[in-house]
Amino acid sequence: MNTPAKNDRAAWITGPSAKCSVPPKDRDRTWRIVLLGAPGVGKGTQADLLAERLGMCHLSTGDVFRAAASPCNRERTPAMVESLRYMREGRLVPDSTVWEVVRERAGCIHCPGGFLLDGFPRTLPQAHALEELMNSEGITLDGVLDFELPIPEIVARLSGRRVCEKCKAVFHVTQRPPRAQGICDQCGGKLVQREDDRPEAVKLRMEIYERDTAPLIEFYRGLGKLLSIPATGSADEVFARTLAALELAVTDGHLRDRFPHDAIVGLGIRRRQSDELL
Repeated sequence: MNTPAKNDRAAWITGPSAKCSVPPKDRDRTWRIVLLGAPGVGKGTQADLLAERLGMCHLSTGDVFRAAASPCNRERTPAMVESLRYMREGRLVPDSTVWEVVRERAGCIHCPGGFLLDGFPRTLPQAHALEELMNSEGITLDGVLDFELPIPEIVARLSGRRVCEKCKAVFHVTQRPPRAQGICDQCGGKLVQREDDRPEAVKLRMEIYERDTAPLIEFYRGLGKLLSIPATGSADEVFARTLAALELAVTDGHLRDRFPHDAIVGLGIRRRQSDELL
């Protein structure tokens, strides 16, 4: 069986003038979702699972910034150039610049396959800007998935991470330990703990995240679009909870007028399973 070609998301990652290698197909049910979640909750894994299951394009601002820093990227818009300047100086990219990077790619919110927006918005002003953009484009945001995990568990996940000094391979002292303690399986390099993965640094990052994200969560809760997902357990368990939450939004919640009732069939989960998972 041939594996379907994977979309390179060029229009999002490389720049607005690029064309995606595999344009998403029109769907009867097009999902447009924002992802929220602190570092360490497994948001990236869930984004990949959701994009594969529901056919959405994963629009990650982190991917854009990493691509902008790549020497292979020849298309650098003014907003991307400004973002690089801040990153090279070790400073956070300000809201206004991040917004310009997203606004340059406004065509992606019209993707016929839908989208999964990851890494934006991160602040209340960014959320207001996104809402205004989508309203002006006549597009509705279906929901905001907020992956929740107790801070002690986040600290344990991130502080257990180890990175190879040479090849940058990532391990974890309990979840993905190397064959030999402190030695990279791939190149034999020394495994180290990044400064920002130390427990005290992780706790500080969580405090900042909660401070900045609390108004954002209340904003989307006020719009009736927030879906809180417990992120404990395995990736498959979290994914099942996520599908169940979307299903309930379609059958009983704010999406019942947006999608036909049989939209739950596309989620691949039966109602009685959802009740158990929630």
